[in-house]
Amino acid sequence: MTVPETGGATRIGGKSRSRLVLLAMAQFLIALDYSIVYVALPSIGADFALSESAIQWVISGYAVFFAGFLIVGGRAADRFGARTLFIGGLVLFGVASLAGGLAAHPWLLLVARAAQGIAAAALQPAVIKLINTSFAAGPQRNRALAVWGTVGASGLAAGVIIGGLLSTASWRWVFLINLPLALVGALTARSLLPNTTARTTRPLNVPSAVLVTAAMLAAALGLTWAASEGWGDVTTVGAIGAAVVLMAGFLLHDRRSPSPLVERALRRTATLVIGCGATALYMASVGNEFFVVTLLLQQDRGYGPLAAGLAFLPLAVMITVGNTVAGRIVGPLGVRRTLTLAFTVDAVGLLLLALQIGGDGYVLHLLPGLLVSGLGHGITYTAMFIAGTQDLHDDDQGIGSALMTTSQYLAGALGVAVLVLVLGHAPGETEFGWAFVTTAAAAALGAALAWIGLRRSAPAALPSVPATTGADPGA
Repeated sequence: MTVPETGGATRIGGKSRSRLVLLAMAQFLIALDYSIVYVALPSIGADFALSESAIQWVISGYAVFFAGFLIVGGRAADRFGARTLFIGGLVLFGVASLAGGLAAHPWLLLVARAAQGIAAAALQPAVIKLINTSFAAGPQRNRALAVWGTVGASGLAAGVIIGGLLSTASWRWVFLINLPLALVGALTARSLLPNTTARTTRPLNVPSAVLVTAAMLAAALGLTWAASEGWGDVTTVGAIGAAVVLMAGFLLHDRRSPSPLVERALRRTATLVIGCGATALYMASVGNEFFVVTLLLQQDRGYGPLAAGLAFLPLAVMITVGNTVAGRIVGPLGVRRTLTLAFTVDAVGLLLLALQIGGDGYVLHLLPGLLVSGLGHGITYTAMFIAGTQDLHDDDQGIGSALMTTSQYLAGALGVAVLVLVLGHAPGETEFGWAFVTTAAAAALGAALAWIGLRRSAPAALPSVPATTGADPGA
C-alpha cells in the first residue's frame, strides 16, 4: 500500500538508507514467496506426479501458516524484540527455502512451504515495527513507509515473472533464490538494525493460533478431497467435520483466554468486520486470479514457464497503476464508493476473461481482462485497508490490520481449494470459464459488501501503515 508523504520530503541517507534497503528486501521476500511458485506449479507437479488437487498445497501451505501465526508473530516482536525476531525469521526462511529447493519428496516440499509461512509471520510484524522505531515520525517515516509499500506491493507481480525466468532452468531455483537474500539479511541485521527491547510479557496465545490454523488446513483438505474423492467420501466428511470442531475449539479458547487473538472490543467494530470480509473476497477474486491464469496459460494454452511469466507483465503494471490511482480518488470519492468501484472493476475484468476464454489469442482474448482486473486489483488493496482501519484507535491499528491480513491469506488458501473443485481433474475451456466466473462472483459480493456495509466516507488522505499490516500478496 502506498503511503503519501506529508509535511515535505525528507532525504534518507547513510546508515538509514542501508537499513531501509534491508527492511524493504525482507518485505519483498515475504510477498515474492507467495507468488514465485505459481508459474513453477506445472513443473513441480510433473516432477512429483501430483494432481491439481495436491499441487495447490504448494500455495496453500504457505498462506495458511502465514495467516495462522501472523498475530502471534506481532506479539512475539513485542515480547522478544523486533530485531531478534527479524533475524530468527530470516534464518528460518533460509533453512526452509533450502529444504524446499532440495526436496526429494513432495511431503518435504510442503513442510518447507509451511515453514516459510511461519517465517513470514515472524518477519512481517518485525519489519514494520523496525521501520516505526528506526525512522522519526513525520516525513521521514512516511517516506520509509512509502518505499516499504512500493516494494511490498510489487512482490507478487514480480514473483510470477521471476518464477517464470527461474523455472526455465529448474523449478528448484524458485526456492534456492531465497538463500542469498536471507543470508545477507541475517548477517547484516545486527549491525544495521536497532536493538529493540522487549516491551511486554503478555502471553503469545499459541494454542489459539494452532487451532485456527488446523481448522483452515482441515477445511482446505476437505475441499481438496471433495474434488478428487467426492463429497460423500469418508475422508472428505471427516476433514470438514474436523474443521468445524477445530474452529469451535478456537472460538471457545479465544473467548476464555486472557490474551485473545481477536480482542473483544474489535469484534464490535463494524468497519473492521467489513474490512476483514473485503480482504477475504479480494483474495477469493483477483488475489487467486493468478492461480487460474497460470494453469490456463501452461496447461491449456501450452505456454512455457518463461512465456507464462512474461504474460503476467501487463497485469503487474496495471496493479501498480491501480495502487497509485487509489491514493488519488479515495479522498474525493470516499472509501465506500472507491471500494465498491474497485470490486466492480475486478468483476468486469474477471468476467471478460470468462467470456473470452474460447479465443486462443493473447492480445485479443486475454490481455483486455488482465488489464481491467489488474487496475481494479490495485485500487481494491489500498481501499480495503483504509476501510477496515478507519474507525480504529491508534493503539488498535496494528492488530486490526493483522486481522485483515490473516483473513486475506486464509481466504486465499480456501479460495484455491474451491477453484480446484471447479476446475476438476482435466480442466478445459468450460472449466476455466467457470473458474473465472467464480472469482468474478466473489468480486461482485465484495462490491455489495462495500456498498451496503460502509456508511460513511474515508478521510481524504491515506493513513499511516499500522504496525503489523501485511504486504499485498496480490500486487
